[in-house]
Amino acid sequence: MTTPHLLPAHELELTSVVANNTMNRERGLAGVNSYARELGLDPVAHLTSRSATPSWLDLCSGEGRALREARSRLPAGAVLTGVDLVGPLAPASLPDGPELLTASVAHWSPYRTYDLITCVHGLHYVGDQLGLLARAASWLAADGLLIAHLDPASLRVADGAPAGRAALAALRAAGFRYSGRHHRLSLHGPRTVRLPFRYLGADPAAGPNYTGQPAVASHYEPVPVAAAGAPQ
Repeated sequence: MTTPHLLPAHELELTSVVANNTMNRERGLAGVNSYARELGLDPVAHLTSRSATPSWLDLCSGEGRALREARSRLPAGAVLTGVDLVGPLAPASLPDGPELLTASVAHWSPYRTYDLITCVHGLHYVGDQLGLLARAASWLAADGLLIAHLDPASLRVADGAPAGRAALAALRAAGFRYSGRHHRLSLHGPRTVRLPFRYLGADPAAGPNYTGQPAVASHYEPVPVAAAGAPQ
């Protein structure tokens, strides 16, 4: 087995696979190609059933179309935040619209917690997928819900051998649930997550994943939980 050439985050984000200005650009709130279909729930109905002033963070949000559509259906005071590496190609919406930020989710962190955090097929283009999931777990409000699409086949060890089964076991032990049929990972409630893996880098030449689109493979070194995330 040939060891792949792994890139750090700042190089990975310059590749055509990751800096993809067509990914998730037009997905709306409801309908055939929608957040409701991909997430298995109506984000607005979920939010309004839990808070009078709900908050939603969408990671890898593209144009932020779903957030824009949700704005008119949510009560005043709702907080809607979208973060995307490329960012919206069109001008930002009106002052009372969602906050659409152009930033790398590998480094960005919010100033608050959220009732709902989503990442619709965005992890496929993130280098340290497990690291982002662990960080996002701490961004949830008390009754918050995190939903993200995860492809276990994209999680590998240094030489490219599969790490998906071990990673899923660690995620489940940390409180996450995974639906293999829908490739959806979910977490209820905030927590501190430390996974027994150290991130090594990512391979943007891994090829198509289950969506049929080119995606990134994230490579890790298994480590004791106490050492997970420790600087190299």
